[in-house]
Amino acid sequence: MVNDQHNDSILILDFGSQVTQLIARRVRESGIYSEIFPFSKADEAIKKLKPKGIILSGGPASVNNQDAPTIDDKIFDLKIPILGICYGQQIMCSLLGGEVEKSNEREFGRANIKFLKPSPLFEGFDIKGNTEPVWMSHGDKVTKLPKGFEVIAESKNAPFAAISDEIRSFYGVQFHPEVVHTPNGAKLLKNFTHKISGCSGNWTMDSFKKVAIENIRTQVGKGKVICGLSGGVDSSVAAVLIHEAIGDQLTCIYVDTGLMRENETDEVVNLFRENFNIPLIDVDAGDTFLTRLTGVSDPEEKRKIIGSSFIDIFEEEANKIGGADFLAQGTLYPDVIESVSFTGGPSVTIKSHHNVGGLPERMNMELVEPLRELFKDEVRELGKELGIPSHFIERHPFPGPGLAIRLPGEISSKKADILRKADTIYIEEIRKAGLYNEIWQAFAVLLPVQTVGVMGDERTYDFVCALRAVTSLDGMTADYYPFQQEFLANVSTRIINEVKGINRVVYDITSKPPGTIEWE
Repeated sequence: MVNDQHNDSILILDFGSQVTQLIARRVRESGIYSEIFPFSKADEAIKKLKPKGIILSGGPASVNNQDAPTIDDKIFDLKIPILGICYGQQIMCSLLGGEVEKSNEREFGRANIKFLKPSPLFEGFDIKGNTEPVWMSHGDKVTKLPKGFEVIAESKNAPFAAISDEIRSFYGVQFHPEVVHTPNGAKLLKNFTHKISGCSGNWTMDSFKKVAIENIRTQVGKGKVICGLSGGVDSSVAAVLIHEAIGDQLTCIYVDTGLMRENETDEVVNLFRENFNIPLIDVDAGDTFLTRLTGVSDPEEKRKIIGSSFIDIFEEEANKIGGADFLAQGTLYPDVIESVSFTGGPSVTIKSHHNVGGLPERMNMELVEPLRELFKDEVRELGKELGIPSHFIERHPFPGPGLAIRLPGEISSKKADILRKADTIYIEEIRKAGLYNEIWQAFAVLLPVQTVGVMGDERTYDFVCALRAVTSLDGMTADYYPFQQEFLANVSTRIINEVKGINRVVYDITSKPPGTIEWE
């Protein structure tokens, strides 16, 4: 693989913090490529990335526990600048001869640090006698510094809130600069990456595109590639990028599962055939998918059935065109993160509709995943670089399982039709209100619950429809969108009046920590 865009890179070693991915986002926002690796793969990560700086993330463990996650202390002999955040600060101090103890006065939430000494870490901060708001989340605290370190900031319950060894370029902070609750946290991280680690900050989508194209050409050679289109942005951007790299060596396969959004098939087919002239096979496989899903209610089982059905169809279509050497997918970095336990435990089952673990052995194909290093908003930016129309790029995410994961319980074509109509009305009203681009993802869910209601002079026994809308920047965290009551009342009235089979509408106001934002 060609890695020119990674010449200036920052390695993030993850110790299990829920917000580790936010560190990567902040670093990338400043124009530097960053990648997260589990702490247990530190050696492998350093060899791969050759980073100019290393960040040790936070984590839920105590460094004093016997089974606490740790790293080889040889990392401190590499002459690479290191920043430890929260647990990262504590493990650094513990390994270098300092002491960490359980605090009698823990800090969770907003706090103020007081600057004690100037430091490159605080360049651009107003440090003369001033305090700085930060976000704390710790039960342990450093009580003795390793040799060579000094205190550069303190807080009420953390006497070593920020520390530094300027000679070796080692820094530690007890607070979390990556979260928005630390207003100048991005500035602190940029000081570490640009000024202390010496990164140039020239990583852009244009540079990524050029290197990605070369990587695809190197990997594929003269081979044939098929790309499965789900109707979403990820697979579409991956397909256009691959086509730019290898032209007609790529054939796209769009599978209508019978669980697509309204007019989805027409939009996708028109985009690829008319806008980009990319070879495209469209398969109407609604009966196949719905038959295989009959009687299945477990969401994970649905994913597996849908995933294996896609593979079967791709394999069949590939054989029709004389075979293929590669299968392309729109796997993103959050898919990779969520499909691996970064604290060394077993793999989790999130995002299992992506084959991040590989393909079935019977398929004699290799995966091509050119977006594997990107967050969702970066994929949208890449799509614009590739000339994909903005109305398509800005569409809300639509995962491979489609309406299947928005139909909890058993699936039928009748229920899919009811949900599709409700979802269409919901999105129409969001667009009409000018809110579509303020929302990351909005969709309707047909709950496996029926309630008694009265409509006109008749008693009904119909389904409950749930509406969900969330805001997000990276596809890893989400918060519900605060619709006005008038909007919700209008949408609910339209759905109940126009969609036969629904007699009640509710709005979900659940926020989500790092993890999938889809409905399960």
